[in-house]
Amino acid sequence: MHKFEKTTAILIMVILFAVYPLYAKTNSNSESVSKSVSAISENQTGLTLEQCIDIALKNNPEIAEKKSDTETAMAEKDIAQGRLWPEISAVGGYTSYRDDRLITPRRPGGSDTLKLADEIISGDIVLNMPLYTGGKLRNEIKAAEQIIQSANHQLSRSRRELVFNVTNVFYSMLGQQAVIQSLVFSQKNMEEHHKVVRELLNAQKAAKVDLLRTRVRLADIEQQLLRERNVLNIQYAFLASLLGFDQKDEYFKIAGELTEINFSPRIDQRMASAIKNRRDYLSLESIVNAQEQKLNVAKGGRLPDVFLRASYGNQWDADSSQNNEVGLVGISIELPLFEGGQIDARIRQERSRLNSQKEALRRLRLQIRLELETAALNIESTRARINVTQKTIEQAKESLRIEREKYNHGKGAIVEVLDAQSAMLESQKNYYRALAEYNTALAQFRLAEGEQQ
Repeated sequence: MHKFEKTTAILIMVILFAVYPLYAKTNSNSESVSKSVSAISENQTGLTLEQCIDIALKNNPEIAEKKSDTETAMAEKDIAQGRLWPEISAVGGYTSYRDDRLITPRRPGGSDTLKLADEIISGDIVLNMPLYTGGKLRNEIKAAEQIIQSANHQLSRSRRELVFNVTNVFYSMLGQQAVIQSLVFSQKNMEEHHKVVRELLNAQKAAKVDLLRTRVRLADIEQQLLRERNVLNIQYAFLASLLGFDQKDEYFKIAGELTEINFSPRIDQRMASAIKNRRDYLSLESIVNAQEQKLNVAKGGRLPDVFLRASYGNQWDADSSQNNEVGLVGISIELPLFEGGQIDARIRQERSRLNSQKEALRRLRLQIRLELETAALNIESTRARINVTQKTIEQAKESLRIEREKYNHGKGAIVEVLDAQSAMLESQKNYYRALAEYNTALAQFRLAEGEQQ
């Protein structure tokens, strides 16, 4: 009994050691991401932009999908290369004839006798090797190599687009947080002003309608806060999806600053570098090159195929032990004489696809220039808005201060105070949103240019 328990314990340990590496491999990525988020939460800090990008590149499902596409393209190339090698297979069979068939003796004229049988069992080793295929196999390999390059470029482009998407939502969230802070600050100021109006009302120095108008404006700020916080929650959910977080992942925060960086885009110079660096453009170029090879494959259908064929095996009579060794070596040539126009149709098909892809490449070149020009205009526009709103904020603060002093001394109207408060709040919101859009425009220009991460 003791021996049985010891054996069982050893078996359980072996199973655990065999299963654990698989479990660890499956969950290592998600565990590392969860640990990083947990550590940041414990330190009461937030995820920086660089940390968000790093997590997204490791955990985003689209990147994993593109990696699988690359592995698929590499497997297709291996398949194409494998067709150049000889194929060796074992072939066996059982055949029952309605009439007797002759099993040829191994040595004609020797001691072996002829044998007739209606049930024959055969077994052979068969070799089949292409000697000449009109360049079809070589062109298929070249096309597969171009597809691999295209898949690698697509993977790099997807990574760059992911970086832009994370950057975009990150700066939008920073701007949204600043807008919420402005609303909270305005809410506190309005609450303080509400107290002042109530005191003036008790001292019979203000009308009751002033208190009501202040309450209405305070309620308006509260509903704006609710709306902007809901927008921020949606942005958090979007960022979490980009980072590859599931619903089970804990809440996280972000940490960063909105800054204005001096940047002067030059479209003509950037266009040349974009054509060299844009991975989607390089990917489409590889697709065009692959299609040219596929067109050559279709043209090779008019040429003959030459194969080396050899086999060696044996035949047996199912009713007796009579057997016979058989073997052959030969070269076969296959030349299409008539196939209903399939070859010509396939050539036209591949040529039309090639022309279509060339036009797609030209369209992408035009699109790249449009993206560069659009991003450059957005940079200049948002930069101008930042300068205007900065001045507007200072003017709005001074206007609010003057209107409050006038109202407190009984020389102004509550409407003017509320309008000044609203103008200052709107200026602050416009400033932070312009600053966020400026940083997004910079990231958009880098994406259009094809700048590497």
